[in-house]
Amino acid sequence: MSSIKRRHFLQFAGSTLATLGLSQFDFLQQANRYGKALAQGTPRKFALLVGINEYPNGINSLRGCLTDVELQWELLVHRFGFSPKDILVVADRKLAFTDNEPLKPTRQNILDAFENHLIKNAKPGDVVVFHFSGHGSLVLDNAPNPLFKDDQGQGINGTLVPFDRIPANSSSDNQVRDIMGRSLFLLMRAVNTDNITVVLDSCHSGGGTRGNLEIRAIPSRLSGGTAAPSPEEVEYQRRWIKDLKFSDRELDTLRNQGIAKGVALGSARYDQSAADAPFGDFHAGAFTYLLTRYLWQRTRNEAIGTVFVNLSRSTKDVANASGLPQEPIYEANPAKNSQQPLYFLTPTTPAAEAVIRGENNGQIEFWLGGVSARTLDATGKGTIFTIIDETGKPLGEIEQLSRRGLVGYGKLRQGQPSAVKPGRFLRERIRTVPNDLKLQIALDPSLGDQLEPAKAALQAVKRMEVVPLGQTARVDYIFGRLTPVYLQQSQRAKIVNLPPAGSVGLFTAAQLPVTATFARADESATDAVERLRPRLISLLAGRILQLTLSSDDGRLQVATSVVPTEGGSSALVNGVQQFKTGTTMQVKVRNNEQQNLHLAVLIIGATGNLTVLYPYWDAPDIASLVSPGEELTVPKADDPFQFRLRGTSGFVEVFVLATTQPLRQSLQTLEAIGRGRGLNARSFTPLQDNEPLDIIESLIGDLDRNTRGDGDTELVRARSLLAVRRVVDTTQLATISHVIEVVAS
Repeated sequence: MSSIKRRHFLQFAGSTLATLGLSQFDFLQQANRYGKALAQGTPRKFALLVGINEYPNGINSLRGCLTDVELQWELLVHRFGFSPKDILVVADRKLAFTDNEPLKPTRQNILDAFENHLIKNAKPGDVVVFHFSGHGSLVLDNAPNPLFKDDQGQGINGTLVPFDRIPANSSSDNQVRDIMGRSLFLLMRAVNTDNITVVLDSCHSGGGTRGNLEIRAIPSRLSGGTAAPSPEEVEYQRRWIKDLKFSDRELDTLRNQGIAKGVALGSARYDQSAADAPFGDFHAGAFTYLLTRYLWQRTRNEAIGTVFVNLSRSTKDVANASGLPQEPIYEANPAKNSQQPLYFLTPTTPAAEAVIRGENNGQIEFWLGGVSARTLDATGKGTIFTIIDETGKPLGEIEQLSRRGLVGYGKLRQGQPSAVKPGRFLRERIRTVPNDLKLQIALDPSLGDQLEPAKAALQAVKRMEVVPLGQTARVDYIFGRLTPVYLQQSQRAKIVNLPPAGSVGLFTAAQLPVTATFARADESATDAVERLRPRLISLLAGRILQLTLSSDDGRLQVATSVVPTEGGSSALVNGVQQFKTGTTMQVKVRNNEQQNLHLAVLIIGATGNLTVLYPYWDAPDIASLVSPGEELTVPKADDPFQFRLRGTSGFVEVFVLATTQPLRQSLQTLEAIGRGRGLNARSFTPLQDNEPLDIIESLIGDLDRNTRGDGDTELVRARSLLAVRRVVDTTQLATISHVIEVVAS
């Protein structure tokens, strides 16, 4: 279909993002363009950051929007050189990183801040950023896109919901004070620079609580139906139409062509929800956390055309972070951005995971905004960061002693005190992995009178922890029954191969079923736990394995790909490679280091089962070694087995581990499994029962011993740390994840 028709299709639901003209695009390309626009050497850079957690008048509150503001503030100041005085924060309470009391996020304050801080200050060539985290909604529109209609056929427009949506003296919600996408278009148009970036972490659909998440959207009217915009909103648009010297027809034509100017990034597609998600002991927008974390770790020489493996990893991170099928979207004004490469310069600062905020009586405080959501749990006591200067040169080391949310606290472990300065970057060197990490499972009320038996059955499974369901803590999975309501919700989310209503299994944190974990409709909760026991162990093993994932800058130089064998083909859908069931695959790994590397390849299937694809169970230690410049292909053409995608649908994750030291204990464990089960020689090893956990624990044990074996007396000395955590040297290890989707033939 043509680009205009495709844009109209994406705009169909009428969200604020859609009314800005956003279309789905390569997310890594989004992040590259955003980062490059921010990093260019312009005279001045201005940002307006809006976050609203606490809404009055019966609107459900959020928990992560102020974290989003802090994520963006730290990124803009420390990674892209914004002056704090040029970043204006509008929020519902004071934030620790700012000295001044922020403006309250009322409708008028948001609009005044946009006009006075961005429009009045910006000149041609300046860089401007507007970020909004909060609720989104819909209102009636008297000049809508023809495809923007509600259930009654009325024209609608997406909105940003301010703090004072409903006037205090009003007893009706027939009219609301939302800021329409139409108004945001006019404001963007009025900014006197083409280098404007709008980031929206909100949505229009869904709303309320979903599983263990809050959704960043509310109904147009809490009493039902679609509200009208307030008279002041209509008058505000008329004023800007006059000031910009538009006719109504000209405005409608421009809106239908796309965004006003610059770049716009959105948290989810038009038919998806944006998650306000818990990450351990803090909440954030899944999209904002991913975007800022990725930009912290961007390497200096990374091109716009980033390989699809990184796109897959980033897209998967959004899904893992929120439990929602949440895919970021992007749009740029072609004439003003896409054709002007000057706007897309790379940052001048090195990639990092953290930045020093300050020091007080020997205690160093640092911001962990560059740490992946998957590995944040591992950045606990004993994690060691290398202090680097502006060129990436090591200056010393900091040992983390504690963490609260995204703020770490530690002490100088190595180097001169003068190395500890606010704004200095930190790179993770030693990561700690808890010995007793557990899979966190919440129980859904749909289990009814089987809640207590289900809890007892789950607690009897090794390293399973039953946690409350209530948006207050991270949940890996929800155990519950597929009710008719959940079935309808899953159908709206386009989940395929749904199990029968009444069956019991695992849901994501967003209450979407993991279809392969369900069985018959009349199964009891305790029988379901027993049936799922091996899979729960495998899921725990995968969770531990994810703690070894490398940063995006790739400390060890390893090139990896997952490709079909001759005759196979793939499609790229929503940023993820799709292959038909039955396709035979190969994993290719090239050692680009100047030293030997030891390799392992593991697969987590669509059903959650873990398989060791390489090394083979009967192979000696040397078999896993790959010399500098050599490429390993698994399986090889003459191997007696194939890596064939099976099942009707689902996602398969391929992990490639490369380490500078042998994995001896892992190989011994693998050999014991192969011999004990009488597996064929020179074959992959599908793991059963407790075997996935045995293999992963052996692997972490190898990494721990290899790290401590480097003669570092400080690590060996830390006896208290040895008792509860193992350590992994990130400079000796690269773990790369590839996500592929299996679809029916």
